[in-house]
This record gives sequence, C-alpha cells and structure tokens, in this order.
Amino acid sequence: MSKSTNITWHDAAITKESRRKQNGHGSFVLWFTGLSGSGKSTVANAVAKELFDKNIKNYVLDGDNVRHGLNKDLGFSDEDRTENIRRIGEVANLFVDAGQVVLTAFISPFKADRELVRSLLDEGEFIEVYVKCPVAECEKRDPKGLYEKARKGLIKDFTGIDSPYEEPEQSELVIETDSSSIEECVEQVIQYLKGKELI
Repeated sequence: MSKSTNITWHDAAITKESRRKQNGHGSFVLWFTGLSGSGKSTVANAVAKELFDKNIKNYVLDGDNVRHGLNKDLGFSDEDRTENIRRIGEVANLFVDAGQVVLTAFISPFKADRELVRSLLDEGEFIEVYVKCPVAECEKRDPKGLYEKARKGLIKDFTGIDSPYEEPEQSELVIETDSSSIEECVEQVIQYLKGKELI
C-alpha cells in the first residue's frame, strides 16, 4: 500500500506510442533471470550491443550496479529481495514508457516478484528470459567468488545454496548457457524479437 497521500497522476504530453514511432522500434523489457554465475549480465550486455548496432535504443539495468545506487539501502533478506525487484520493475516500466528497450539482469529468485513486474507492464512488454545453468556449473565458474564464500558460511541467504531459486515455468525464452555460446544465446534472443516483430 502506498504511503504517499495527496498526490494526483499527471498525464504526459508525449505518449509511449509517439516515442516508439519516433524511435522506429517497439519498447519492452527483456528480463534475464537465473542463478549467480549463469551468465545473465554477460548475455544481456551482448544483446544490448547487438541492439545498439541495429540503432535500437536500449539500456541495461544490472543487479550489482543498481545496488550501488538506487537500491543501496537493501540487503538480501526475502523482504529486501522483493523490494529490490519491485523498484526495478517500476524503473523498467519508465524505460518502456520512454520508448526504449530495457534489459534487466537480476537473479530475481521468486516467481511472485517476477509476476508482479509482469503485471506492471502491458501485454507483450515483459519478456522473461530464463538463463538456465546448473548450480554446479555456476559454482564451478564462480566469477565473483561468492559460492565459495557461501559454502564457508561467510555469505548468508545466498541463492542456490541456502536461499531458494524458483525456476520459471513459462518463460518466453529459455537460454542454456552451459551448452550454448554467448553468440548463440544472443542470436536466440534476437530471432525471438524478430519473430514477434518487436525489432
């Protein structure tokens, strides 16, 4: 429930449709979800570069980066994780309204939180991309050394170790980074977007 009172929504002078027309492409969210080390940020940034090269305006919201600023007041309890995703959903919605493509790379372990973000957007504007990779492979990669710290008990509530990850059941896209190259993953996303006539 909102704590704000005495506020009124102010309609913008420029519509989302007008911004899309000026940009020459649709606007939507590519929501990359998966375990730490699955390749979310890597694939999201590679897709962003491909879109940029096609003159498609886009921006990547990365989990760690956002926690340096907007969400630096949040920890990793279930409640804070939910608030983290809620805020990102609202920011992503603003990007879509501005006529841009926004790519988000967040573990976002809870189905309810991902569905909340989906509900903020219009039909077809939320594209869930499940970056599927076995926890054993993610732990083997361990690019930030987080799994090792979690196994030693130095990090609590770590997704995949002592905090659950609820796998998506009906993602628009599933990319398997343990068996596909980054280039193949990017091509899979681009072909999906073309098939849906979003780019």
